Amino acid sequence: MIVGSGVLLALITGLFALVILRPDRAARMSGRTWIIWGGLVLPALVLPPLVLVSLIAGERLSPSDPVPRIEAEARQWSWTFHYPDHGGAQTEDILHLPSGQAVDIVITSRDVIHSFWVPRLAGKMDAVPGRENVLRLIGGAPGVMEGLCAEFCGLDHTHMRFDVQVHDPEGLAAALSTPVFAPEP
Repeated sequence: MIVGSGVLLALITGLFALVILRPDRAARMSGRTWIIWGGLVLPALVLPPLVLVSLIAGERLSPSDPVPRIEAEARQWSWTFHYPDHGGAQTEDILHLPSGQAVDIVITSRDVIHSFWVPRLAGKMDAVPGRENVLRLIGGAPGVMEGLCAEFCGLDHTHMRFDVQVHDPEGLAAALSTPVFAPEP
């Protein structure tokens, strides 16, 4: 992308230099010629290779292996996390993540619109009743950080926070072997 934008900058700078250094030559070109060459041909030469490079790079960045899934359900005023890949473990207001591994967080809501946000890991994603939104996170180094609801959802909205605990693989298995609470009947 940097090389492509550099080529585009060089071509535009060259045209600009032509107009400044040789105004008589630039004046001989009609407005239609400038539009065709500067507005159609130049972008047609530069943009398709950039699109191709970005598509190839995007495919390389996408993991080919299945990504673990964690289901996050918001309700006034707490979060429930369900771990189907870890024997159905379930926690409340504590999200356990593996260190350095991509995880898909499937976000939904039981009652009103909430917003799932872990500022140190990713942007915000809305939790909408009846809809599943997926956010891919990669936990950093093992440790603890804070997540929160970033959408006003009622009077106790400011208390709708959760801990994010990033574990090494052994620590994750140990943390999820003793769920914080039992699922509702």
